[in-house]
Amino acid sequence: MRKIKRALISVSDKKNLKPLLSMLKKNNVEIISSGGTYKEIKKLKFKCIEVSEYTGSPEILEGRVKTLHPKIHAGILNKRNNKSHYQELIKNKFKNIDLVIVNFYPFEETLKNNSNHKKIVENIDVGGPTLVRAAAKNYNDVIVITSENQYKELITEMTKNKGSTTLSFREKMSQVAFTETAYYDALISGYFNKITNNHFPKKKIIYGNLVEKLRYGENPHQESAIYSQNIFLNIKQLHGKPLSYNNYNDIFSALTISKSLPKNIGTVIVKHANPCGVSILKNKTESYKSALACDPISAFGGVVSCNFRINKNVASELNNIFLEVIIGNGFDKDALKIFKKKKNLRLIDASNFNISEVFKFSSADKNILVQTEDKKVFTKKDFRIVSKKKPTKSQFDDLIFAFNVCRYVKSNAIVLAVNKSTTGIGSGQPSRLDSCQIAIGKMKKFIKTTTGVVAASDAFFPFVDGIEKLVQSGVGAVIQPAGSIRDNEVIRFANETNTVLVFSKTRHFRH
Repeated sequence: MRKIKRALISVSDKKNLKPLLSMLKKNNVEIISSGGTYKEIKKLKFKCIEVSEYTGSPEILEGRVKTLHPKIHAGILNKRNNKSHYQELIKNKFKNIDLVIVNFYPFEETLKNNSNHKKIVENIDVGGPTLVRAAAKNYNDVIVITSENQYKELITEMTKNKGSTTLSFREKMSQVAFTETAYYDALISGYFNKITNNHFPKKKIIYGNLVEKLRYGENPHQESAIYSQNIFLNIKQLHGKPLSYNNYNDIFSALTISKSLPKNIGTVIVKHANPCGVSILKNKTESYKSALACDPISAFGGVVSCNFRINKNVASELNNIFLEVIIGNGFDKDALKIFKKKKNLRLIDASNFNISEVFKFSSADKNILVQTEDKKVFTKKDFRIVSKKKPTKSQFDDLIFAFNVCRYVKSNAIVLAVNKSTTGIGSGQPSRLDSCQIAIGKMKKFIKTTTGVVAASDAFFPFVDGIEKLVQSGVGAVIQPAGSIRDNEVIRFANETNTVLVFSKTRHFRH
């Protein structure tokens, strides 16, 4: 047990101080503070000693140096049961500081709301993290509080123990404090890496806020949680059961595709993180119907992402099959009424979701693979027509649409499309030929027509057999990345069969 006799309070967030100050007064705790916190404490009519008066040194450098003083840090860091530490404190006329309450300059908030580099740098707290680290290190004797959310816990602890704290409580607060300083420094490190364009520094710091612990991971025997680099997720659940690990995985897969489509246009259906239907028809209802038609069996129990606000008509169509999750850029009231008849159906508002400067992470043991997201915006300049037969405008549009979808399909990936909608998707096969067969099989089973169909491949065809299978199924135009030693054989085959062939300058694997 450690009795609190003296406290140092220096907070940027000055909410809810009064109940805490009342508890400290009740237990005759002396309070030291500075700057705006000192003024707030005095305004609330509590006694307080200003740091400059306590140390005998004035604040200098426009407030950059306030608490960085031996009298402060010796009071925090000395070991109470160490005789030499005690003697040094007596010799220097220093006193113990038993409680440190600090939260930092709002660096994260400043980053979100300001682009002025000088202002951002001025919001890098030095004294606050130093105080917190000192108190957290000496948790055996000192209690550290880093958030106003912890005030109630401290008040309860002091009430229960008559103004003292237990070692277990101090240790718990220390753990939280070190996490806070690490997170704060990670934000700063991330900012400087960003402005210097250093995507892959020698030491990579990954940080996030816990959004929620999930019931389990991909399978019930696995633990899982979701973290965000934002304080809150930029998607909002409006209805339905809590989201699972697999739900989140599918939602983010669906949104990654949706946000690559034209603004406020398009429907994406995802199952097990793979698209099973995509359409960018402008008519909302027809867009959904066309996406569903690509593979209605796989869509059952899937996730639908509408890259537009969902109205009553679309809602009525969506309500005809079992779906786990429906995502929209907002929902009309009539649409919500229809959906809420199904109590377990999860509704997600993704109006504020966007893909920006995203890194993808994959890990095994203690190793982490990091890469930037494949979010290249395609234009016709990124492609080269290599066949004698040239694509029509609508063919070229369909080819680019299919190629865009293809990069979000697990490799090896083949996407068939017509009229800005997918007609067959083959995914995740070790053999590109097998992916072709799967895509063709889906098309023949559900669409039953090959008129005007185009095909996209996420990487080059290593042999002629892949493009040959597509052409034999009725495909009239193919788009693929260049780079095979047999590119000329593929071009020759396209010309011999009067097939349009377009080469991309970039490959788009997704493993």
